[in-house]
Amino acid sequence: MSEALETRGPLEELDALDAIDTLDTIDGADVCGLCQSPLLRKRYVQTHTSEFFVLCSKECARVVAHGLSRERWAARRRTVKRLTVGIIFAGAYLTPHQGPPGARRIPRAAPAVTAKGPAQSGAAGPTAPALPPGWFGPDWPPTETNVLAALGRDAWIHPLAGPLRRMPIRDSRVFGAVRPGDRASECRNGHCGVDLGGEIWGEQVHAVHDGVVDFVKRGVNPDHGGQYVRLSHRNGTVLTQYFHLAAIPRGIERGAFVKCGEVIGLLGDTGVKESGPHLHFTITIRPAKDWPEKYIDPEPLIALWPLHVPIDGGEAGLVTTVAMPGVPVGSAPLIPGRKRKLGRSGHAADEAAAGERDRPARAGGDAPESDDSGDGEAGESATGE
Repeated sequence: MSEALETRGPLEELDALDAIDTLDTIDGADVCGLCQSPLLRKRYVQTHTSEFFVLCSKECARVVAHGLSRERWAARRRTVKRLTVGIIFAGAYLTPHQGPPGARRIPRAAPAVTAKGPAQSGAAGPTAPALPPGWFGPDWPPTETNVLAALGRDAWIHPLAGPLRRMPIRDSRVFGAVRPGDRASECRNGHCGVDLGGEIWGEQVHAVHDGVVDFVKRGVNPDHGGQYVRLSHRNGTVLTQYFHLAAIPRGIERGAFVKCGEVIGLLGDTGVKESGPHLHFTITIRPAKDWPEKYIDPEPLIALWPLHVPIDGGEAGLVTTVAMPGVPVGSAPLIPGRKRKLGRSGHAADEAAAGERDRPARAGGDAPESDDSGDGEAGESATGE
Protein backbone atom coordinates (compact mmCIF):
# COMPACT_ATOMS: atom_id res chain seq x y z
CA MET A 1 0.00 0.00 0.00
CA SER A 2 2.86 2.36 0.81
CA GLU A 3 4.42 1.67 -2.59
CA ALA A 4 1.16 2.56 -4.26
CA LEU A 5 1.01 5.83 -2.41
CA GLU A 6 4.57 6.73 -3.32
CA THR A 7 3.93 6.12 -7.05
CA ARG A 8 0.71 8.09 -7.03
CA GLY A 9 0.67 10.83 -9.70
CA PRO A 10 -0.38 14.51 -9.40
CA LEU A 11 -3.90 13.89 -10.66
CA GLU A 12 -4.39 11.06 -8.22
CA GLU A 13 -3.13 13.28 -5.38
CA LEU A 14 -5.58 16.01 -6.37
CA ASP A 15 -8.39 13.51 -6.36
CA ALA A 16 -7.27 12.44 -2.92
CA LEU A 17 -7.32 16.05 -1.73
CA ASP A 18 -10.83 16.50 -3.08
CA ALA A 19 -11.84 13.42 -1.11
CA ILE A 20 -10.82 15.01 2.20
CA ASP A 21 -14.35 16.25 2.76
CA THR A 22 -15.55 12.58 2.70
CA LEU A 23 -12.96 11.17 5.08
CA ASP A 24 -14.21 8.68 7.60
CA THR A 25 -13.98 9.62 11.20
CA ILE A 26 -12.59 7.44 13.92
CA ASP A 27 -16.02 6.14 14.80
CA GLY A 28 -16.43 2.68 13.31
CA ALA A 29 -13.53 3.11 10.88
CA ASP A 30 -12.22 -0.13 9.28
CA VAL A 31 -10.64 1.32 6.10
CA CYS A 32 -8.31 4.29 5.39
CA GLY A 33 -10.24 7.51 5.04
CA LEU A 34 -8.16 8.57 2.02
CA CYS A 35 -7.21 5.53 -0.07
CA GLN A 36 -9.94 3.17 1.24
CA SER A 37 -7.32 0.50 1.99
CA PRO A 38 -7.92 -1.90 4.90
CA LEU A 39 -6.48 -0.57 8.11
CA LEU A 40 -3.57 -2.43 9.63
CA ARG A 41 -2.55 -2.59 13.22
CA LYS A 42 -0.58 0.63 12.84
CA ARG A 43 -2.97 3.49 12.22
CA TYR A 44 -2.62 7.26 11.85
CA VAL A 45 -5.12 9.80 13.14
CA GLN A 46 -5.50 13.30 11.61
CA THR A 47 -7.49 15.92 13.54
CA HIS A 48 -9.43 18.76 11.97
CA THR A 49 -11.41 21.08 14.27
CA SER A 50 -13.57 18.67 16.26
CA GLU A 51 -13.22 15.72 13.84
CA PHE A 52 -10.71 12.86 13.79
CA PHE A 53 -9.70 11.06 10.60
CA VAL A 54 -8.20 7.53 10.60
CA LEU A 55 -5.54 6.91 7.95
CA CYS A 56 -3.41 3.93 7.04
CA SER A 57 0.05 5.45 6.54
CA LYS A 58 2.24 8.54 6.91
CA GLU A 59 1.84 9.30 3.22
CA CYS A 60 -1.95 9.49 3.55
CA ALA A 61 -1.60 11.59 6.72
CA ARG A 62 0.80 13.98 4.91
CA VAL A 63 -1.57 14.37 1.94
CA VAL A 64 -4.50 15.04 4.25
CA ALA A 65 -2.50 17.57 6.33
CA HIS A 66 -1.40 19.39 3.16
CA GLY A 67 -4.94 19.57 1.86
CA LEU A 68 -6.30 20.87 5.16
CA SER A 69 -3.54 23.51 5.26
CA ARG A 70 -4.43 24.71 1.76
CA GLU A 71 -8.05 24.90 2.75
CA ARG A 72 -7.24 26.98 5.81
CA TRP A 73 -5.06 29.40 3.83
CA ALA A 74 -7.73 29.77 1.16
CA ALA A 75 -10.25 30.64 3.87
CA ARG A 76 -7.84 33.20 5.34
CA ARG A 77 -7.29 34.84 1.95
CA ARG A 78 -11.02 35.13 1.42
CA THR A 79 -11.41 36.74 4.86
CA VAL A 80 -8.59 39.23 4.20
CA LYS A 81 -10.07 40.12 0.81
CA ARG A 82 -13.51 40.76 2.28
CA LEU A 83 -11.98 42.84 5.09
CA THR A 84 -9.94 44.93 2.62
CA VAL A 85 -12.96 45.64 0.44
CA GLY A 86 -14.95 46.59 3.51
CA ILE A 87 -12.28 49.03 4.70
CA ILE A 88 -12.10 50.64 1.26
CA PHE A 89 -15.85 51.16 1.11
CA ALA A 90 -15.97 52.46 4.68
CA GLY A 91 -13.15 54.92 4.00
CA ALA A 92 -14.82 56.16 0.83
CA TYR A 93 -18.08 56.63 2.70
CA LEU A 94 -16.56 58.45 5.69
CA THR A 95 -14.23 60.75 3.72
CA PRO A 96 -15.75 64.27 3.41
CA HIS A 97 -16.62 65.26 -0.13
CA GLN A 98 -17.02 68.73 -1.58
CA GLY A 99 -19.25 67.54 -4.35
CA PRO A 100 -18.90 68.46 -8.00
CA PRO A 101 -17.59 71.97 -8.66
CA GLY A 102 -20.43 74.32 -9.41
CA ALA A 103 -20.51 76.75 -12.25
CA ARG A 104 -18.44 79.82 -11.45
CA ARG A 105 -20.45 83.01 -11.27
CA ILE A 106 -18.79 85.71 -13.32
CA PRO A 107 -19.73 89.15 -11.98
CA ARG A 108 -20.85 91.56 -14.60
CA ALA A 109 -20.85 95.31 -14.48
CA ALA A 110 -24.13 97.14 -14.59
CA PRO A 111 -25.28 97.55 -18.21
CA ALA A 112 -25.11 101.04 -19.57
CA VAL A 113 -28.44 102.86 -19.72
CA THR A 114 -29.24 103.74 -23.30
CA ALA A 115 -31.88 105.95 -24.80
CA LYS A 116 -33.00 103.40 -27.41
CA GLY A 117 -36.68 103.15 -27.99
CA PRO A 118 -38.71 100.12 -29.07
CA ALA A 119 -38.00 100.79 -32.73
CA GLN A 120 -34.23 101.03 -32.21
CA SER A 121 -33.88 98.04 -29.95
CA GLY A 122 -34.90 95.70 -32.78
CA ALA A 123 -34.86 91.96 -32.28
CA ALA A 124 -32.60 92.23 -29.25
CA GLY A 125 -35.62 92.88 -27.06
CA PRO A 126 -35.99 95.45 -24.31
CA THR A 127 -32.84 96.71 -22.60
CA ALA A 128 -32.21 95.15 -19.19
CA PRO A 129 -32.67 97.59 -16.31
CA ALA A 130 -29.50 99.09 -14.90
CA LEU A 131 -28.34 97.69 -11.59
CA PRO A 132 -27.89 100.17 -8.75
CA PRO A 133 -24.33 101.09 -7.77
CA GLY A 134 -22.62 98.47 -5.65
CA TRP A 135 -24.45 95.46 -7.13
CA PHE A 136 -21.38 94.17 -8.89
CA GLY A 137 -17.99 93.42 -7.44
CA PRO A 138 -14.85 91.31 -7.63
CA ASP A 139 -14.73 87.59 -8.16
CA TRP A 140 -15.20 85.38 -5.15
CA PRO A 141 -13.03 83.78 -4.01
CA PRO A 142 -10.63 86.55 -5.03
CA THR A 143 -7.93 85.62 -7.49
CA GLU A 144 -4.31 86.72 -7.44
CA THR A 145 -5.15 89.34 -10.04
CA ASN A 146 -7.86 90.81 -7.80
CA VAL A 147 -5.47 91.00 -4.84
CA LEU A 148 -2.74 92.67 -6.89
CA ALA A 149 -5.24 95.17 -8.29
CA ALA A 150 -6.47 96.03 -4.79
CA LEU A 151 -2.91 96.49 -3.56
CA GLY A 152 -2.12 98.66 -6.56
CA ARG A 153 -5.05 100.94 -5.81
CA ASP A 154 -3.85 101.37 -2.23
CA ALA A 155 -0.16 101.82 -2.98
CA TRP A 156 1.87 104.38 -1.03
CA ILE A 157 5.42 105.40 -1.89
CA HIS A 158 8.18 107.51 -0.39
CA PRO A 159 7.93 111.17 -1.49
CA LEU A 160 11.60 111.21 -2.61
CA ALA A 161 12.98 108.86 -5.23
CA GLY A 162 15.41 106.06 -4.50
CA PRO A 163 17.48 104.00 -4.70
CA LEU A 164 18.51 105.39 -1.28
CA ARG A 165 15.77 105.87 1.29
CA ARG A 166 15.84 109.35 2.81
CA MET A 167 15.01 109.62 6.52
CA PRO A 168 15.45 112.44 9.07
CA ILE A 169 19.19 112.68 9.69
CA ARG A 170 19.17 114.58 13.00
CA ASP A 171 16.93 115.29 15.96
CA SER A 172 15.99 118.75 14.72
CA ARG A 173 14.31 117.18 11.66
CA VAL A 174 12.05 114.69 13.41
CA PHE A 175 8.39 115.06 14.27
CA GLY A 176 7.86 117.15 17.41
CA ALA A 177 11.21 118.97 17.35
CA VAL A 178 11.44 122.45 18.87
CA ARG A 179 9.86 125.20 16.79
CA PRO A 180 8.66 128.65 17.89
CA GLY A 181 5.10 129.86 17.68
CA ASP A 182 1.72 128.40 18.53
CA ARG A 183 1.41 124.89 17.13
CA ALA A 184 -1.10 122.08 17.38
CA SER A 185 -0.80 120.15 20.63
CA GLU A 186 -0.10 116.83 18.86
CA CYS A 187 3.03 118.39 17.34
CA ARG A 188 4.71 118.25 20.77
CA ASN A 189 7.37 120.99 20.69
CA GLY A 190 6.24 122.52 17.41
CA HIS A 191 7.53 120.58 14.40
CA CYS A 192 4.47 119.02 12.73
CA GLY A 193 6.28 116.92 10.15
CA VAL A 194 9.65 115.53 9.10
CA ASP A 195 12.43 117.12 7.04
CA LEU A 196 13.78 114.89 4.28
CA GLY A 197 16.51 115.07 1.66
CA GLY A 198 18.44 118.16 0.67
CA GLU A 199 21.30 116.35 -1.01
CA ILE A 200 20.07 117.30 -4.49
CA TRP A 201 18.50 120.72 -5.00
CA GLY A 202 15.70 120.48 -7.56
CA GLU A 203 15.12 116.73 -7.38
CA GLN A 204 11.62 115.49 -8.02
CA VAL A 205 9.04 115.22 -5.26
CA HIS A 206 6.39 112.54 -5.79
CA ALA A 207 2.81 112.21 -4.61
CA VAL A 208 2.79 109.47 -1.98
CA HIS A 209 -0.68 108.22 -2.95
CA ASP A 210 -3.51 108.75 -5.44
CA GLY A 211 -5.36 111.90 -4.52
CA VAL A 212 -6.77 115.29 -5.43
CA VAL A 213 -4.93 118.59 -5.18
CA ASP A 214 -6.49 120.39 -2.21
CA PHE A 215 -4.37 123.54 -2.37
CA VAL A 216 -1.34 124.95 -4.20
CA LYS A 217 0.80 127.86 -3.01
CA ARG A 218 3.07 129.40 -5.62
CA GLY A 219 5.15 132.52 -5.72
CA VAL A 220 6.87 134.33 -2.88
CA ASN A 221 5.91 132.94 0.50
CA PRO A 222 8.99 133.26 2.74
CA ASP A 223 7.22 133.31 6.10
CA HIS A 224 4.89 130.34 5.72
CA GLY A 225 6.73 127.39 4.24
CA GLY A 226 7.47 128.77 0.78
CA GLN A 227 5.84 127.09 -2.19
CA TYR A 228 3.92 123.99 -1.24
CA VAL A 229 1.25 121.52 -2.37
CA ARG A 230 -1.48 119.92 -0.27
CA LEU A 231 -3.08 116.66 -1.45
CA SER A 232 -6.28 115.01 -0.27
CA HIS A 233 -6.46 111.20 -0.18
CA ARG A 234 -9.21 108.71 0.52
CA ASN A 235 -12.08 111.17 0.21
CA GLY A 236 -10.40 113.76 2.40
CA THR A 237 -9.69 111.51 5.37
CA VAL A 238 -5.91 111.68 4.84
CA LEU A 239 -4.02 114.80 3.71
CA THR A 240 -0.35 115.23 2.86
CA GLN A 241 1.62 118.48 2.48
CA TYR A 242 4.92 119.13 0.68
CA PHE A 243 6.72 122.37 1.67
CA HIS A 244 9.75 124.38 0.47
CA LEU A 245 9.32 123.41 -3.17
CA ALA A 246 11.52 125.14 -5.73
CA ALA A 247 8.92 124.79 -8.50
CA ILE A 248 5.48 123.28 -9.06
CA PRO A 249 4.30 121.89 -12.43
CA ARG A 250 1.58 123.81 -14.25
CA GLY A 251 -0.87 120.92 -14.19
CA ILE A 252 -0.90 120.83 -10.41
CA GLU A 253 -3.98 122.95 -9.75
CA ARG A 254 -6.69 122.76 -7.15
CA GLY A 255 -9.11 119.92 -7.93
CA ALA A 256 -6.71 118.09 -10.26
CA PHE A 257 -6.33 114.35 -9.80
CA VAL A 258 -2.81 113.04 -9.27
CA LYS A 259 -1.62 109.45 -9.32
CA CYS A 260 0.70 107.80 -6.86
CA GLY A 261 4.26 108.63 -7.89
CA GLU A 262 3.38 111.63 -10.05
CA VAL A 263 5.76 114.57 -9.78
CA ILE A 264 4.11 117.42 -7.89
CA GLY A 265 7.15 119.68 -7.42
CA LEU A 266 10.89 120.06 -7.12
CA LEU A 267 12.77 120.06 -3.84
CA GLY A 268 14.03 123.48 -2.85
CA ASP A 269 14.52 125.99 -0.07
CA THR A 270 11.67 128.46 -0.46
CA GLY A 271 10.58 129.64 2.96
CA VAL A 272 13.83 128.38 4.54
CA LYS A 273 16.33 130.86 6.02
CA GLU A 274 18.58 129.05 8.45
CA SER A 275 18.98 125.59 6.88
CA GLY A 276 19.70 124.07 3.51
CA PRO A 277 17.12 122.86 0.97
CA HIS A 278 14.91 120.01 2.08
CA LEU A 279 11.36 118.69 1.88
CA HIS A 280 9.11 119.33 4.86
CA PHE A 281 6.54 116.51 4.67
CA THR A 282 3.43 116.28 6.87
CA ILE A 283 0.44 113.95 7.22
CA THR A 284 -2.87 114.83 8.81
CA ILE A 285 -5.93 112.67 9.30
CA ARG A 286 -9.58 113.66 9.48
CA PRO A 287 -11.92 110.65 9.89
CA ALA A 288 -15.03 112.76 9.19
CA LYS A 289 -15.83 116.18 7.75
CA ASP A 290 -16.84 117.67 11.09
CA TRP A 291 -13.70 116.35 12.82
CA PRO A 292 -10.58 118.53 13.18
CA GLU A 293 -7.39 117.53 11.43
CA LYS A 294 -4.73 115.88 13.53
CA TYR A 295 -1.06 115.63 12.67
CA ILE A 296 0.63 112.24 12.89
CA ASP A 297 4.29 111.29 12.77
CA PRO A 298 5.06 110.19 9.17
CA GLU A 299 8.51 108.78 9.99
CA PRO A 300 7.40 105.15 10.69
CA LEU A 301 5.46 105.18 7.41
CA ILE A 302 8.19 106.50 5.14
CA ALA A 303 10.52 103.94 6.72
CA LEU A 304 8.46 101.17 5.08
CA TRP A 305 6.87 102.69 1.96
CA PRO A 306 8.23 101.45 -1.41
CA LEU A 307 10.67 103.63 -3.32
CA HIS A 308 10.24 105.16 -6.76
CA VAL A 309 13.42 104.55 -8.76
CA PRO A 310 13.65 106.79 -11.86
CA ILE A 311 14.84 105.44 -15.20
CA ASP A 312 17.61 107.42 -16.95
CA GLY A 313 17.02 110.35 -14.62
CA GLY A 314 13.57 111.09 -16.05
CA GLU A 315 10.13 111.24 -14.50
CA ALA A 316 9.29 107.68 -15.51
CA GLY A 317 10.47 104.96 -13.19
CA LEU A 318 9.75 101.75 -11.37
CA VAL A 319 8.54 101.18 -7.84
CA THR A 320 10.54 98.71 -5.79
CA THR A 321 9.19 96.93 -2.74
CA VAL A 322 12.45 95.19 -1.85
CA ALA A 323 14.29 98.27 -0.65
CA MET A 324 15.72 98.08 2.83
CA PRO A 325 13.48 99.65 5.50
CA GLY A 326 14.58 102.85 7.14
CA VAL A 327 15.55 103.25 10.77
CA PRO A 328 13.32 105.87 12.44
CA VAL A 329 15.03 108.33 14.74
CA GLY A 330 11.80 108.69 16.70
CA SER A 331 9.67 111.72 17.50
CA ALA A 332 11.02 114.28 19.91
CA PRO A 333 9.92 114.04 23.55
CA LEU A 334 7.78 116.80 24.95
CA ILE A 335 9.85 119.25 26.99
CA PRO A 336 8.39 120.34 30.37
CA GLY A 337 8.07 124.01 29.49
CA ARG A 338 6.17 123.20 26.32
CA LYS A 339 3.94 120.84 28.26
CA ARG A 340 3.01 123.55 30.79
CA LYS A 341 2.33 125.98 27.99
CA LEU A 342 0.02 123.52 26.25
CA GLY A 343 -1.66 122.79 29.56
CA ARG A 344 -2.44 126.47 30.07
CA SER A 345 -3.73 126.94 26.54
CA GLY A 346 -5.87 123.79 26.86
CA HIS A 347 -8.66 122.93 24.53
CA ALA A 348 -9.02 126.45 23.15
CA ALA A 349 -5.71 126.25 21.31
CA ASP A 350 -6.68 122.94 19.71
CA GLU A 351 -9.99 124.31 18.53
CA ALA A 352 -8.31 127.42 17.13
CA ALA A 353 -5.74 125.37 15.25
CA ALA A 354 -8.41 123.01 13.92
CA GLY A 355 -10.57 125.91 12.83
CA GLU A 356 -7.65 127.49 11.04
CA ARG A 357 -6.95 124.25 9.19
CA ASP A 358 -10.59 123.70 8.21
CA ARG A 359 -11.33 127.30 7.26
CA PRO A 360 -10.36 127.13 3.55
CA ALA A 361 -12.30 123.92 2.92
CA ARG A 362 -15.48 125.39 4.42
CA ALA A 363 -15.15 128.86 2.98
CA GLY A 364 -13.66 127.84 -0.35
CA GLY A 365 -10.75 130.25 0.04
CA ASP A 366 -7.03 129.76 0.25
CA ALA A 367 -5.52 126.82 2.04
CA PRO A 368 -4.29 127.34 5.59
CA GLU A 369 -0.92 128.90 5.91
CA SER A 370 1.71 126.45 6.94
CA ASP A 371 2.36 126.24 10.62
CA ASP A 372 6.01 125.68 9.84
CA SER A 373 8.10 128.58 10.95
CA GLY A 374 11.48 128.21 12.56
CA ASP A 375 13.41 125.63 10.59
CA GLY A 376 16.85 126.18 12.02
CA GLU A 377 18.81 122.98 12.34
CA ALA A 378 18.84 123.50 16.11
CA GLY A 379 15.41 125.09 16.31
CA GLU A 380 16.49 128.72 15.77
CA SER A 381 13.84 131.34 15.27
CA ALA A 382 13.82 131.26 11.49
CA THR A 383 10.97 131.25 9.05
CA GLY A 384 10.08 128.14 7.15
CA GLU A 385 9.81 124.66 8.61
